[in-house]
Amino acid sequence: MGFPSRQFLTCLLGVAAFATMAFADTHERTQFGHDITVGSDETASDVTCFACSVRVRGHVDGDVTTFGGNVVIERDAVVAGDTTIFGGDLRLDNDTSVKDITVFGGRIRRDPEASVTGDITTFGGGAAFWLFLIFGLPVVILGAFIAFLIWLIRRFSRPAVPVTARV
Repeated sequence: MGFPSRQFLTCLLGVAAFATMAFADTHERTQFGHDITVGSDETASDVTCFACSVRVRGHVDGDVTTFGGNVVIERDAVVAGDTTIFGGDLRLDNDTSVKDITVFGGRIRRDPEASVTGDITTFGGGAAFWLFLIFGLPVVILGAFIAFLIWLIRRFSRPAVPVTARV
């Protein structure tokens, strides 16, 4: 076994260069437990936040998504994609522009000067209900399935007990 061929190394370097260029300008923001702020002079492609909140002062080319957090879109900010919130609230200040809005278990506070170019969808119920439905219910179903499998294995792996005849 020798060293990799030059062709292989050249291909590997080419793929690395193209991958770096493809992801260099994305400016995606993803956080877990730390709030995200898109400044007034910044542009982000997509913003995703788990157990934290998002504040948009600048421009988001893609989607804004939070799980268990709020979204505040401040004056003159733009979200070109969808804004989706699971278990949190949305606040739209004046002169903001967003596309579609979907809120599960939260409220929308919208200034009359805020522009929504797409659909607005809200699903009532408390945040705890929607967080349980989205995250807890699959865990409960998986647990029930595992318990069923254990029951089946135990049921069919028991040794047969012979029946004795009475005299």
